[in-house]
Amino acid sequence: QLQLVESGGGLVQPGGSLRLSCAASGFTLDYYAIGWFRQAPGKEREGVSCISSSGGSTNYADSVKGRFTISRDNAKNTVYLQMNSLKPEDTAVYYCAAAPDLFGIASMSPIRFDHWGQGTQVTVSS
Repeated sequence: QLQLVESGGGLVQPGGSLRLSCAASGFTLDYYAIGWFRQAPGKEREGVSCISSSGGSTNYADSVKGRFTISRDNAKNTVYLQMNSLKPEDTAVYYCAAAPDLFGIASMSPIRFDHWGQGTQVTVSS
């Protein structure tokens, strides 16, 4: 069974950090781009970051550039999202998703992602 499982969410104060993990089971991530998306209550889902299958290309939403870093460890079949300088507006459920990637593309277009995790809650509050 193909599955993506997110972990690492929680409650953190503004200015704090969290590292999210996206672990795959039932398939290898070697040929997949991985994207992180988030959805806050009452808002549409938005792309946060994406990394190509090789890790050679990355992409970030303007709202997180300079604060978030995406990385991958294909040996562990896991992708990470390091989130620093967190703000209350980063509060959301964060999802990872996998897209077949033969050309090293880090596009966050949701239509290309065919496997999605269940999400992990991130709450930034004092």
